[in-house]
Parts: sequence; structure tokens; C-alpha cells
Amino acid sequence: MAEEYADKPGLTLVGKLFVVLFIGAALYGAYYLLMRGSDGGGGGGSTASRAADPASGASVNPSADSTVKAHLPAGHTVKIGIAYGTEKKNWLKWALDEFRKTEAGRQIHIDLIPLGSLEAAQKILAKDESIHVWAPASSLYKDFFLREWDVQHGGNPIAREEVLAITPMVFVFWEERLAAFREKFGEVSFATIRQALGEKSGWNGIARKPEWGLFKFGHTHPNKSNSGLAVLVLMAYEFHGKTGGLEMKDILDTAFQTSMQDLERAANTQNESTGTLMVNMVRYGPSTFDAVCVYESVVIENLKNAEGRWGGLQVVYPKQNLWNENPYCILGTPWTSDAQRAAATAFLEFLLSEPIQKESLTHGFRPGNPRVPIKFDGSPFIQYQSAGLRIDLTTVCEPPKSEVIHNLLVSWQRSQGSR
Repeated sequence: MAEEYADKPGLTLVGKLFVVLFIGAALYGAYYLLMRGSDGGGGGGSTASRAADPASGASVNPSADSTVKAHLPAGHTVKIGIAYGTEKKNWLKWALDEFRKTEAGRQIHIDLIPLGSLEAAQKILAKDESIHVWAPASSLYKDFFLREWDVQHGGNPIAREEVLAITPMVFVFWEERLAAFREKFGEVSFATIRQALGEKSGWNGIARKPEWGLFKFGHTHPNKSNSGLAVLVLMAYEFHGKTGGLEMKDILDTAFQTSMQDLERAANTQNESTGTLMVNMVRYGPSTFDAVCVYESVVIENLKNAEGRWGGLQVVYPKQNLWNENPYCILGTPWTSDAQRAAATAFLEFLLSEPIQKESLTHGFRPGNPRVPIKFDGSPFIQYQSAGLRIDLTTVCEPPKSEVIHNLLVSWQRSQGSR
């Protein structure tokens, strides 16, 4: 039998080498598929570590790489400027760091420009050529911006628009102050805020706490920041008991004008950034603000910091609310080239990918990508329920038309007098 096998032809040296190479390739392929499957399965590990593999240049969203390859020759780079609301600062900076690790990110230089939503729109209207993407907090001012662009320059300046993340408006109080406020006024609303601001003896008249001084309420500057404009819109909706169809006559109503003037003259509206306003509330405590009206997202980002300084913060949702959808508007302006629009699109596709969207939750946002859940263990909306956070809103109002927005801002400016 041994002789029988010995008589059969054996493998040559080349043949043996081929078999070894074939087996090695098969094992490598199986290992690659296994690792690829574990990365895409949403399993353990932090979001940051799954976003991109720096060593391989593997993108969290391959379409971002293909977008760049289709419009940029290999080795060429392009620079774009993104004017963004500061409420997104921490999330966008983290996302940009991750994007730079990808193949597409190595060809694109992104300049993040922190500007108030309205301030950025005004710069684009003035043809600021450093801006190629407008990423405001909401589209509340967009209708007015588009109308002004058409009047001044003609056409539509926005080539593409997508929602990055959403967040509503909230009142936020120091916990002890909220309890005393509710004891006196029952509910939190713009009407009761106005009453508290009008109390000449301050907290002594509200809660027999003269050591707390006057009642101090703030929001951002409505002519420069979206959240300040949103406050005025919600104030008008609450006063007229509406959820839509806000009209010019509602803004020009003398009773509303008086109510708005009383509240706004006593409020602190000097901050031009919502993120800065919230940080200042936490930094300086109740001596500066008893309450503010800001985005839910900036409160979530600061809840833990507040606990270690001045005590807990409590969130109260206005009965009538607005969604701030954080649109990402790629400009189609004369100074924005095709290559720059492609670069802006690549970063947009990266921002909308699931790992990057999941990270937005860490910074207090509700992801714009509907495939990313909000309710899960570890979600801030579960973790901070005791601070008043909730997922469902009672009533969401529609954004008013551009002429209503314009007259609301003019009315507010006049209410300030020489202030």
C-alpha cells in the first residue's frame, strides 16, 4: 500500500507554496469579515472609538469618502467655513476631530466659525466669503433670510439643507428658586415670569427671602441669537393662546406690546450666545440668574456641572414650544465652488451617520437621524428625569412668517429704548 501511494505524483514546491498562500488568504478574509461585522453591530466600546479607524482611514460613512473622490482629485485639498450656533460647539468639535481621521477628512480643511444664528445670516447677506455652510440653531429666521437674499442679490442662496439634531426650548431654574416660585405663582409661564420681574421687593415679596435679592431672568439677544428670537415667538403665542397662524395684528396688539415691554425691560438679554448664557448661569450661580429660557440641549450639557457648584437645576417646558432643528445649509452662493459644496456634503454625510448622531445625545441633542434611539439605559433623557427632562412635548407651535418675525424684532428693539 505504501508503494502504491509512493507511485502517485506528489505536490511540487511551487504547488505547496500556492496551497499555503491560499489558506492564509482565506484565514485573513474570515478575520476581516468578523472584525467588520463586530464594528457595525453597535456593540461595546465608546462612540468615539467606533467613529473611525485612524490607522486604516476607514470612514464611519463611506459615502463621505466617495463624495470627495468624485469631486476632488487625489492629493488636492479644499477649505470650507461653517458658521454654526455655539450650542453645537462641543459636539461639532468632537465630530471634526473624528472626521479628520478619515480619508475624506484628510482632504478637507474645515474652519468652524462660532456665530449667533441671526448674526451669521447677516454676514452671509453681506457676502462674507469665508462662510460656505450656515448651521443655525433653527430655521426660525430662514424665511426672512431667504427673502432678504432674493431682494438684495436674487435667487436662493441655499443649495442643500438637512436637519442635524433637534431640541426644544425650556425654562431652567435653580431648584430652590423654582420651589419658591411655584409656591407663589403656581405655574411657570411668561405671564408669571413677568409678574415676578415686576415685584419691586424681589424675592422678599415672592418668598420672604430678601437675601435672594431681585428676581433675575435672562435669555439671549433676539436680534443676534436664535434662542432669544424663539423666546419672543413663544411669548406671543402664549399671550394670544395660539399654536400657529401668528399674524401681524397679534404682534401689533397694544396689550401684547405692553406685556412684552414689561418683561423685556426687566430681563437680562445681553448675552449673544445661548451656550455662553447657560455656562454663565452655572459659573456665577443664583447671584446672576434665578432662571433663564434656553435650549434643552445646553441645559443637559451643564446639569452635572451645576450640581457640584450651586445645587441642582430644574427644567420646565413651556406649554407652547418650538423645535429647534439645527439645519445644515450648504450655500449655493457665487463664492462657494463645486468642490467646496462637495466637501460640505461629505462632512454632512459624516455628521448624519449613526455613531456621530449617537454622540449628539451626550451633548443634549435629540438626533436628527431617526434610526438613532433616545430611550435607552444611559441616555440623558432617562438619567436626568428627576431634573424635569421629558421626551414628549405637549404642544409645538409653527414658525411664523418672515414679516411677523421682522415686526417682532422691530417691536422688541423699540421696547428696549435707550438700553
